[in-house]
Parts: sequence; C-alpha cells; structure tokens
Amino acid sequence: MEKETVAVLGAGALGAAIAARLVDTGHQVKLWDRTPERAQEVAAASAGMTAVDEVTDAVRDAAMVLTLLRDGGAVTEVMDTAIDAVDADAVWVQASTIGPESARALGDLADKHAVAYLDAPVSGSTGPARNGKLVWLVAGRQDAFERAEPTLRQLGSAVEHLGTGVEGSAIKLAVNAWMTAATVAMSDVLALCDALEIPHELFVKVLEDGPLAMPYALQKAAAMDEHAYAPGFSIELARKDLALAAQELPPSPLLRAVQERMDRAIADGHGHDDVAAVDYQRTRPS
Repeated sequence: MEKETVAVLGAGALGAAIAARLVDTGHQVKLWDRTPERAQEVAAASAGMTAVDEVTDAVRDAAMVLTLLRDGGAVTEVMDTAIDAVDADAVWVQASTIGPESARALGDLADKHAVAYLDAPVSGSTGPARNGKLVWLVAGRQDAFERAEPTLRQLGSAVEHLGTGVEGSAIKLAVNAWMTAATVAMSDVLALCDALEIPHELFVKVLEDGPLAMPYALQKAAAMDEHAYAPGFSIELARKDLALAAQELPPSPLLRAVQERMDRAIADGHGHDDVAAVDYQRTRPS
C-alpha cells in the first residue's frame, strides 16, 4: 500500500498483537479501543504506535483500517461513527469473527459510503499474530484485495483470497467449530487415557509417529497437562462463534455437546481462560 499508516480498531489480545507486528514491519499504527486506557497501555510499549481517543481520528489518513472487535454489533456501532472519516483510497479490512450475516451487512455499509471493504477474519491466535504467522481468510473485490495484500502478507504466513462475497466469515466459522471440537475431544481422550492408565506422553508419541497428529490439538494437550490456560482463544469467544455457526445451521449433536461444555466452563468461571481450560473438570480435585 502507498501509505504506511494503519488504523487498528480494537486493542484486545489479537488487535494488540497485530498492531505490534505492523510496527515491526515498518508501519505507523494508530490504535483505538472502546476502553481508551487499554489502547494507551498497548501503545506505550511501542515507539511506532499511537493511542488515539477518538475513532474518527484513528481512521483519518490511514491507508488501511483494521477492525478487530468482539462481534458484529460492536463493529457496526464503531464503524457507523467512523466510516465518514475513512479516506477515499483506504481499504477497510474487517478481521473480527462476526459470521456471514453481519459481514454482509457491513459490506453494504461500506458500499453505501464508497469505502473499499474486505471480509477478512484470520485463523490463528495471539502467538501467530505477533510472529506474522496468521492465515488470512479474505473475501472481497479483486482491486481491494490487491491493495491490501502486501500488508496482509507481512502479517501472515498465508493470505487466501476466497471469493468476492463473505466467504471469509463463512469459512472462519467452520474452522473455529473444528478447532473447538478438537480441543474438547482432546480433553475427553486424555480422560480416557487416565482411566486406562496410559501415560499421556505415550499417547502423544503414538500420534506423532503416525498420520493422526494435529499440531493444534497436541499444543492443547500440553497446555491441559500444564494447566496453562492463559487466553490465546478464550472459551467465551469460542462459545460466541459456535452460536454464530448455529445461526447458519442447527448444530449437530456433536456441536451441541461442545456448546454445552463451553457453557459449563463459563458457568464455573473459566470464560476468560483459553479454550484448553475446558479440561478443568478432568483435573480439578474431586
């Protein structure tokens, strides 16, 4: 992109990691959050990042506007305020996980205001974001994609242009449903190993020696054994995304069971923990 300034709207874990990566790759970042103190705290750690109190000031003169907020309602509320201040030659990259329905409505908002728009959620959490290893799931017009692609490639190991509609948000729901179900399955299989008196190290070695190893699931198995639940992808967000999936198609018995596990973990106070914390029931004292 010709300009170097990127506006990042949302200073949560993922937004903060992407903002830091942007600075590392030579961009100037204007960071905004609905909680100004959060943006100020993140920006204080980087000389190339500025916390901005007003969202209109954040997007003005930016070549790219990245929205990284909790849900479609939050993105709509913020961009209703900000969109008239977006430069005519900027690209709005909507990277929040919001589902196809909200992504489509936001695309209509962008069209109404003649703003180039990409539906572009990511696969990956804070670690990959910080290291430029996200997978970008992008949909939108070819011209907007070509303008944004160089910057997105600095943020990810892959940038997939999937179509011209809301294919990015659609695929993201499927990816997150698979990821969450795999995490719950790993917890249950570790419980089975315990019942069978099989060391977890042996179980993992057998997986690694064959075609069944899934790096993400193996990472979660290690986190479960270490009780390491610092949020990369929280249980609350996983449950939110399962609810979005259910809007598209009533959940299968499997996904319904996964939703119930998320609900139980949230009720027991683990909503802000990483999705690996679904394993707390196996490891907590009886």
